[in-house]
Amino acid sequence: VQVPEGRRIFPGLTVSENLDMGAFLRTDRAGIRADRDYVFDLFPILAERRRQPGGTLSGGEQQMLAISRALMARPSLLLLDEPSLGLAPLVVRRIFEVIGKINREQGVTVFLVEQNANLALKAAHRAYVMENGEVTTSGSAAELAADDAVRKAYLGL
Repeated sequence: VQVPEGRRIFPGLTVSENLDMGAFLRTDRAGIRADRDYVFDLFPILAERRRQPGGTLSGGEQQMLAISRALMARPSLLLLDEPSLGLAPLVVRRIFEVIGKINREQGVTVFLVEQNANLALKAAHRAYVMENGEVTTSGSAAELAADDAVRKAYLGL
């Protein structure tokens, strides 16, 4: 399941209706309820705003909703495109905590495209550096974080 850059939630639908859209192809009502509770545990603000139209949420709340909607499909692979884009640092930290939790607890593989290299390398197991659409460097996140050329070019160190 993909969470696109720019979030792409359904602005006229409520938070709950957006989550329902993520579970559209599912028929297991008990599982859907359990997954809704899970995403509300991940992002309690969404539970508080469940009847609020998605378009009235802040940018960070919309990103939380986009990730939660994707989780409602029970993906084995979650593609996240620039999840930190335009968000406040506290919200970004929470989003990345949740990304790690999803990977650990749900066993979901997360494919993350992120320009904030520091954040990405802290969250990742494996990393790739792309320039002009080509992979120029790859390895474990720890290897790339320790690589002098990567540190100089992308980490500002």
